[in-house]
Amino acid sequence: MLKFRHVICPIILMTSACHSNPASSSTDSTHTPAASPGAASPADNRKTIIFFGNSLTAGYGLDPDQAFPTLIGHRLDSLHLPYKVINAGISGETTAGGRSRLKWTLRQPADIFVLELGGNDGLRGIPVNSTSDNLQSIIDTVRRRYPACKIILAGMRVPPSMGSTYSTEFYNIFADLAKKNNTSLIPFLLDGVGGDPSLNQADGIHPNTNGEKIVTETVWKALQPLL
Repeated sequence: MLKFRHVICPIILMTSACHSNPASSSTDSTHTPAASPGAASPADNRKTIIFFGNSLTAGYGLDPDQAFPTLIGHRLDSLHLPYKVINAGISGETTAGGRSRLKWTLRQPADIFVLELGGNDGLRGIPVNSTSDNLQSIIDTVRRRYPACKIILAGMRVPPSMGSTYSTEFYNIFADLAKKNNTSLIPFLLDGVGGDPSLNQADGIHPNTNGEKIVTETVWKALQPLL
């Protein structure tokens, strides 16, 4: 189990994520190669991967091209895999907020859905059953809309200051939901990054470009088997 110094980073992050960031505070962008000027746009038959989350997905404090969903998109392109990436991350998002905006996001097809929400709930001490219910609702909605969609659930932690009982119950949400719904699981999205000054921005909170590269590898391990 990770020590506390590895978990305080993403939780403090959620506080700062409530502030706007012109680079990445709210995105619903697609990683798509630019078309040649004047050329007719060819039919895009690629499958779609939606990254649905908060500031960690949005790439808070970074250029959008440096966020891990875009880095995943570049890797898919370099491997000539038929997928495009949608970054649907919004800074400060809670599971309740994600549940509310989900139908709008799902107006576009989803073949793989990476669900990265819950950290802000933990920071605010929202009851664990409420967070779990919201995440379950999001999973149910995705599967009703796109039954064949594959789902990856990204786990998060809260610091011991939230209380040992709450911290344990919160951490267990993600593994329990993944098992219940037969989804893929990333146990801790910021594994190896949280709390390391060399992998975070000057505020010591948000992953820097090197940190994003490690997050990319963490996500890729869960994503690659589904491609």
